[in-house]
Amino acid sequence: MSLAEKYPQEIEKILAKYPPEHKRSAVMALLYMAMREGGYISKADKADIASMLDMTTTEVSSIVGFYSLFHDEKAGQYRLQVCTDIGCALKGADQYLADLCEKLDVKPGETTEDGLITIEEVKCLAACDKAPMFQVQSPEGIKYHEKMTVDTTLALIEELRKDAQEAK
Repeated sequence: MSLAEKYPQEIEKILAKYPPEHKRSAVMALLYMAMREGGYISKADKADIASMLDMTTTEVSSIVGFYSLFHDEKAGQYRLQVCTDIGCALKGADQYLADLCEKLDVKPGETTEDGLITIEEVKCLAACDKAPMFQVQSPEGIKYHEKMTVDTTLALIEELRKDAQEAK
């Protein structure tokens, strides 16, 4: 089922915010809407959005690829995104990420065996002075965690696992 078939009123409301000659400006809102249900934007969703906005699928895909808030692959319920940009790297973010991945037995971009946590390496979350740091993206939103250690991160992950179990 296409996005237009699933969300006709919402799409109409989003597009109404922009003059017809600037409807491309709705791309971010439509991407967010598409990602809301499954946590990622499928190829079909990208094609639907491109068609609605007179864009190419490549243009839509480039926007998805640029922003760390958009995803085009399924992942864990929680996306733990570690910043390793130069400022954070100078404060140990690269080693922090490597040690965390080793403890969780995953590589950046992979999901833990329980399917709950996906570890991602991202660039610039605008908190270099508080590195190592990461943001957690979840169905509940985004939360920053700053001045982290592997041990404090593992404790947080255990809390997320506990919360996920209680929600079942």
